[in-house]
Amino acid sequence: MTAWIALLRAVNVGGTGKLAMSELKAMCEELGFISVKTYIASGNVVFESRKSEAAIKTELEKRLEAYAGKPVGVLVRSASEMARVSADNPFPKLAPNRTVALFLDRAPPADTLEGVRGQKDEKIKFGRREIYVHYGDGIGSSKLVIPAAKTGTARNMNTVATLAKMAAEL
Repeated sequence: MTAWIALLRAVNVGGTGKLAMSELKAMCEELGFISVKTYIASGNVVFESRKSEAAIKTELEKRLEAYAGKPVGVLVRSASEMARVSADNPFPKLAPNRTVALFLDRAPPADTLEGVRGQKDEKIKFGRREIYVHYGDGIGSSKLVIPAAKTGTARNMNTVATLAKMAAEL
C-alpha cells in the first residue's frame, strides 16, 4: 500500500470552490482510500491506496466534479515524492511561509521563464514536477504570473513539510 497526497486546486481560496474537509475525507473513503486525513482547509488530503497516481487523479477529479458541478484540478504525489519536494527546496535559508512549491502534472516546460510576467523580487527555480518560488515581499502583494503554472497548485514549504510528515507516518 502506498501513501499518497492529493492537492486540490482553487479550493476554499478567496471564496471560490467551497469544500468542507469532512466532505473531502468522505469522498476519498468512498473511493476506497485508507487512513484518510485532511490538513487545513485548502484541499490537502493524505491517504493510502493500491491505485496508481493516474487512477487516483482521475477518480478524485471525477468525484469532485460531480460534487462541485465544475472541474476541480487534483495534483497527486507519493509520500516519497513529497519528502523529496521538501528536501529539494532551493531556498532552504529563506522564510518557508514565503516559499512555495507550485505542483504540476509534469516537468516545467523549458520556456517557462520566458512567459513569466510581473516579477519583482521573486526568485524562481525548477524542481522535477514543481516550480519553486520565493516571494521576498510575500505572496499577497506579488504581481507574479507564471503561465506554465496555470493548471498547478501552490503550497508553502511549511505545508509541504507537514504533508510529507503526515504521509510518512501512515
